[in-house]
Amino acid sequence: MSDSAPHPDLFDLTGRVAVVTGGSRGLGREMVLAFARHGADVVVASRKFDNCVAVAREVEELGRRALPFAYHAGEWDAAEVLADAVHGEFGRCDVLVNNAGMSPLYPSVDAIREDLYDKVMDVNLKGPFRLSAIIGTRMTTAAEAGEQAGGSIVFVSSIASQRPGPQEIVYGAAKAGVNNLTHGLARTFGPHVRVNCIVPGPFLTDISKAWNMEQFEAAASVGYALGRGGQPNEIVGAALYLASDASSYTTGTTINVDGGPR
Repeated sequence: MSDSAPHPDLFDLTGRVAVVTGGSRGLGREMVLAFARHGADVVVASRKFDNCVAVAREVEELGRRALPFAYHAGEWDAAEVLADAVHGEFGRCDVLVNNAGMSPLYPSVDAIREDLYDKVMDVNLKGPFRLSAIIGTRMTTAAEAGEQAGGSIVFVSSIASQRPGPQEIVYGAAKAGVNNLTHGLARTFGPHVRVNCIVPGPFLTDISKAWNMEQFEAAASVGYALGRGGQPNEIVGAALYLASDASSYTTGTTINVDGGPR
């Protein structure tokens, strides 16, 4: 027999503050706007401040507060500066999405230089670790003091963390580290803070403009169960689930949003 009592909106983020790194374009922008539509105030953090400002204006047009913030995910000390700015503006952080990332091309694996290797590791692994360590600790402290219910940290990894191609060797290794952080930090910050990870497959963001689309579509038609790349807004369901109370008993897990590679 079904329960006839009204159910709360499990995806409601009213009164919460979400921080999204890499939030000025692509999947990050989609998550920023989705959080705002569901009631959250949002910090748009990315390297290019002007792009952050543009997305922040979109958030404000939805009736929510926004803080644009220039943030380089590969710089260790930048994490604390961002965390301080968030708490200075809003007094709290309820949701952190580590979405910033990079995967530069290289001619061959033996041609990868140390500076490229370090840059990829810094942006994709070191920065997300440091920011999560700082904000996760503050979330835990606030929860233990009764100042907020808890928090949610969401990493954005990549299918390359599980099945890297020849052009994703270092990137895939860094994202595999992100998967590992998900499990470790879930145990570090539980029970107050949940830590989960989205593992996207190929999405048709602005980065895909550099692809040979005819070649990609031919490969995707046979290489993926859904036969295509993902549209940027198709990341939203997983992001809202992990950010909200809908995932109140989900932590330490990775969720593939990848079209079903065969």
